[in-house]
Amino acid sequence: MNLYEHTIIARQDTSPAELKQLTEKYSKIVEKNEGEIVKTENWGLLNLSYLIKKNKKGSYIHFKIKGSGKVIDQLEKNETIDKKLLRHLTVKVKKFDLDTNYFSKNDELEKTDKKEKN
Repeated sequence: MNLYEHTIIARQDTSPAELKQLTEKYSKIVEKNEGEIVKTENWGLLNLSYLIKKNKKGSYIHFKIKGSGKVIDQLEKNETIDKKLLRHLTVKVKKFDLDTNYFSKNDELEKTDKKEKN
């Protein structure tokens, strides 16, 4: 079993209900192809570094997946067709970092910094 971190970026006008449907859709594809989703993170609406298909922002969803290369092939095949998605990226990793949640820690650090200044 290989370990992958897979991130998709949905269009900025995608509703929370549609984001949930996207997450479920791609989770089912992974499970159909004998893969396992270890963790799913919704990173929220973030600014893009540059315009992608006339969008300045995108909703990020991050998956940590255990499975074979066949799982990733099927995911990327479906994502290429999906009009709601702007980009996708898959990275093969040696082990998962399940403890660190990068996007919530920044918010907590900013809150503590503001409290210290006051």
